[in-house]
This record gives sequence, C-alpha cells and structure tokens, in this order.
Amino acid sequence: MTLRKSLFIAGLTLLPLTAQAADEADTVNFVVPPWPGVTVKTEIVAKLIDDLGYRANRIDMSSTVGYSTLQSGDTDVFLGGWLPAQQKIYDAAMASNAIVDLGNNVEGARMGFAVPGYVHDAGITSAAQLSEAENRKRFDGEFYSIESGSTVSESINDAVDADVYGLSDWNIRESSTAGMLAEVDAAYREKRWIVFYGWTPHWMAPKYDMAILDDPEGVYGKENGKSDIRTIVRRDFSEANPNLTKLLDQVIFSAEEQSQFIDEFSQQEKDLEDVAEAWIDDHPDQIKAFLEGVTTRDGQPAQDAIQ
Repeated sequence: MTLRKSLFIAGLTLLPLTAQAADEADTVNFVVPPWPGVTVKTEIVAKLIDDLGYRANRIDMSSTVGYSTLQSGDTDVFLGGWLPAQQKIYDAAMASNAIVDLGNNVEGARMGFAVPGYVHDAGITSAAQLSEAENRKRFDGEFYSIESGSTVSESINDAVDADVYGLSDWNIRESSTAGMLAEVDAAYREKRWIVFYGWTPHWMAPKYDMAILDDPEGVYGKENGKSDIRTIVRRDFSEANPNLTKLLDQVIFSAEEQSQFIDEFSQQEKDLEDVAEAWIDDHPDQIKAFLEGVTTRDGQPAQDAIQ
C-alpha cells in the first residue's frame, strides 16, 4: 500500500468524527409548565429553532407530567429541570435511562429564606438570626411558604420538626405561590418585616429587591440554596439530533436576565412573542454563543439564518 493510499484511507476514517450528522427530527416538542420563566425561555429557544428550519411545539403541562412524557417519548425537551427542588422525580427519571441532562441553562439560581431589601439592609443576612427572640418578634413569628405537599414544603416542615433556627416556635403559613406573594406585596408596601420562601430567577427578585439569606444548616440545599436549572432531553431525541442537541446544550441565561423577562411577561403583561423577540434582538452576543457550531436543518450556517 502506498503512502498516498494510506493517508486517503486514514482521512476517510476521520471524516465521521469531523462531520456533523443531519438531524432526523423536523419538530421539537417542548414541555412547558405554567411558570413564566420557562414559558419565555422556551419561546426564545423555539423562535431560534423555527428560524433554523425546524418546527417547535410548546405543550402545556406540569413538570411532573413532563418528566413522564419525556420518558414515554411524547415530548422531547424540558428547560425547567430545577434542582434540588425536583430532585426525587429527576432522579427517578434519570434512573430510567430515557433522558439525558445537558446541564445548567441558568447561572446564579438560588432558593431559600428570603426577605425584602430593606430587611436585609437592617442587618438580617442569615437564617440563623431567626432564632433570636427580637427578630422573631419583628417577623411576628411567621414564615410564608408555598403549596403544602411540595418538595420545598417538606424542607421547611422538616426544619420545624428538628427545631432548626428555632423554627419550632414559628407559624409556617403555606398557600399558593400567588397567595404567598400577595402577603409579601402587602408587607413590602407597608415596609413591614416579612420572611418567606423566595427564589431567583423570578420577578419577585427585582420587584422586592429580594435577598436570599445564608442558610448554614442547608434547609434548602447545599451552598446556601444554590440551584441548577437543567436542560432535560429525551435520550433517543438527543442521539438522533446532534445539531439541535448542540444548540440546546449551549443555551445559558443569567438569573438576572431571566428574572427580568419574567417581570416583563408576568407583571408588565407584555406579549410573550414580543418579550422573546426583544430579548433576541437585545442580546446578539449571547445568540451568537448559542448558535456556535450549529447549522440550519439543511446544513447552512445558523447565524446567517437568524440574521
């Protein structure tokens, strides 16, 4: 065998490693629970996908049903895999080997004991301070949380049972998210002290100048409630669609950015498509990063299609 022929065969062997295979799918089915952050984020990604020659379907359902449909093959992508809040259902779905986790799509997400900015400015910076009698009095011994039976509800009630931060003497007021935030809003307008379950990204962060307290006992997880918001993809879909998977893997927002477009959509009541289009127009560098190495469905440079 000549050297030229050897090099030619070696080149053929390397071709599959450098060429990106064409995607099988022309449609992407997104799980979209009734959460404004995931709704807007999905709309942004869906618009990019549509411009690349695919069709994006947004399917409204709860996150619990969403994990089930990802495993059954009825949906393809979920941009709201919040950990550790969804840890149990996430672990069960991962154990099925039917889904893959592409990693975090939001940087800076947190959850935990939260207070309005004026309370934080007054010196309340750690949940450990809730055990002090004077502070308990200022908060009227009440902690506001969301739906009974949720994972975060279990976390705070376990802390009460164990008397973490002296919470066995506190009244845990659980209601819907809207109900909890109505209490926060009333306290904020009157500049009363209030402590509640907060998270970011969410519109509550900018609206109330919210601060999440240090949580040395890890009631809401490690690293002071540090959270991940994962991009979850059906395994078969990921393997059959390397181009789309590359795009989904590169989609990353900051918590501040997501909180802002949540506020525009859910509080300022701007049109969903307008919010998504404005974000795309206002963030060309991030769109470029999302699309690096990605093509249209027919193999053309993605950036040209978006422009």
